[in-house]
Amino acid sequence: MLMGTCGVVLLVWRMKLADMVLEAAAPIGASFTALALVTGAVWGKPTWGTWWAWDARVTSMLILLFLYLGIIGLRQALARPEAAGRACAILAIVGLVNIPIIKYSVDWWLTLHQPSTFKLTEKPAMPPSMWIPLLLSVLGFYALFIWSVLQSTRVVVLERERRTAWVQNFVAEQGSKA
Repeated sequence: MLMGTCGVVLLVWRMKLADMVLEAAAPIGASFTALALVTGAVWGKPTWGTWWAWDARVTSMLILLFLYLGIIGLRQALARPEAAGRACAILAIVGLVNIPIIKYSVDWWLTLHQPSTFKLTEKPAMPPSMWIPLLLSVLGFYALFIWSVLQSTRVVVLERERRTAWVQNFVAEQGSKA
């Protein structure tokens, strides 16, 4: 959703920072998605008896991984940074269609996955001793994602602006502190 939002901001308001965040977030999102698919397969083998099932949730997550990889590849394939940014923004916006499919796939189709455990209108279906650590883990992953995107965006900004005076001054200051 962050990348789709950055895509809209880039296309509508032409903010370079939105393109930089989009570029920084793609590899991190791809890593998190690949990690979810791999750990899901490891969990799925003893649970379902198979490493892979063409389940609605798993398949939509695989499509998300392909979207991330497509954005990364598209950026590398186009020589002009402005054209690459616009193309990646469009693909990120199109990719937003997959988000509700991932979220509601367990409710819309009969899948191996259980239905949603948390709903805004209902009390959690599990005891607090289980949902509190789950919630803290989710918050921790969001914090890790935000921190990773901020650090990666910093690198992208410095790489793209490396020939400007403010970056050269920044690098000189950092070198004098070391």
